[in-house]
Amino acid sequence: MGRLFGTDGARGIANTELTCETAMNIGRAVAMELTNSEDPHPTVLIGKDTRISSDMLEASIAAGLCSAGANVIQLGVVPTPAVAYLITKYNADAGVMISASHNPCAFNGIKVFSGDGYKLPDELEEQIEAIVLDNVVPYPKPTGGQVGTIRFAENAHRDYIDHVKETVAYPLDGLRVAFDCANGSASATAKTLFSELGAQCFMLHDTPNGININENCGSTHMEDLQKFVVENGLDAGIAFDGDADRCLAVDEKGNLIDGDFVMAICAADLKSTGRLAKDTVVGTVMSNLGFIRFCEENHMRFASTKVGDRYVLEKMRLEGYNLGGEQSGHVIFLDYCTTGDGQLTGAQLLSIISRRQAKLSSIATLMEKYPQVLVNVKVSADGKLRFHTNHVIKKAIQAAEGELGKTGRVLVRPSGTEPLLRVMAEGEDLEQITALCNRIADVIRQQLS
Repeated sequence: MGRLFGTDGARGIANTELTCETAMNIGRAVAMELTNSEDPHPTVLIGKDTRISSDMLEASIAAGLCSAGANVIQLGVVPTPAVAYLITKYNADAGVMISASHNPCAFNGIKVFSGDGYKLPDELEEQIEAIVLDNVVPYPKPTGGQVGTIRFAENAHRDYIDHVKETVAYPLDGLRVAFDCANGSASATAKTLFSELGAQCFMLHDTPNGININENCGSTHMEDLQKFVVENGLDAGIAFDGDADRCLAVDEKGNLIDGDFVMAICAADLKSTGRLAKDTVVGTVMSNLGFIRFCEENHMRFASTKVGDRYVLEKMRLEGYNLGGEQSGHVIFLDYCTTGDGQLTGAQLLSIISRRQAKLSSIATLMEKYPQVLVNVKVSADGKLRFHTNHVIKKAIQAAEGELGKTGRVLVRPSGTEPLLRVMAEGEDLEQITALCNRIADVIRQQLS
């Protein structure tokens, strides 16, 4: 990816790596890319998550947009998919989401969506990078009545909630469900949404204070939710991340239902009613082997991409598929939305449970998950680059692949959002793949430390 935007926007420690100056200049550059003679005052939506630095960065981006002549509509705290949806609902020219997703409070990020609600294509991101980092053209300085304006959208939550409700074919009446909002964006919408859909809601981690987002909660820390569901005899649990674009679930026994299981359940349901486009599901190289074999056994095609929901979406749009996602819980229902939407995904899953009057644990048996071990190794930005040319690491990976043969696989890749190399091994023998994963991780530490 580029120098400013990674696989999921510009991201870093707020106020040191991602500064107010950078945020303001991104706002200016976005306005410059949108402005033309027919539209001298483009309209840009800004949404944010609950982390304490979001207000600061929102003010900076809004100032940058207005200083270049764009008009701003502030949405307040909303999920990322709400920004994507409301762009077209409000006939805006672009949208910005301020969030670092599942990352800790100190991080923040800037995602930009185009006027059709999709994330910016690489070419446009590169043009913005050139403006911000290389000063290829000077920033405009309109004066008087040519400066942009700022206003607040009063109905953003209601409009987004109504949109998600319209996608749900069967009510959730009678379901008792716990929702972990990660003290993030879902805290603003989840209780209203799922209560109106008919569920009896038990809310966890829905009291954000600016610094507790993703703190031992949400889709990256499922323990509280698993325990709560079992202890209270609930039907299911749903967990979101900080900006609510991903969703993981827990069955009534406390078992984790990850993105692969969610997609398997939803794909089977769509296929049974002839609504799975081209009988294909899009996943990534990290998708579990069990999910891939589920697709084969159920006469579905599995289409694979690089890790990152943007790549999943690109393939879906290019080839006309309507369901895709990642094991991490980014699931895209392209018939309903232009990006991953955790609350919409949760609503679809719960609607299937409700309609079938079945236990989630029973429905989830349609797929068998293979053991998968993931080790994150912290490296510098230079280390990420040197990884690609390090022959010692390559030999360690090849040796592990040879040991697994056809019973499993190994995947090592740089994170697109964090200073990490991710080492994954998958196979039938948990002890074996754990040892292989740790062996490769040790080699990486030795070579790139």
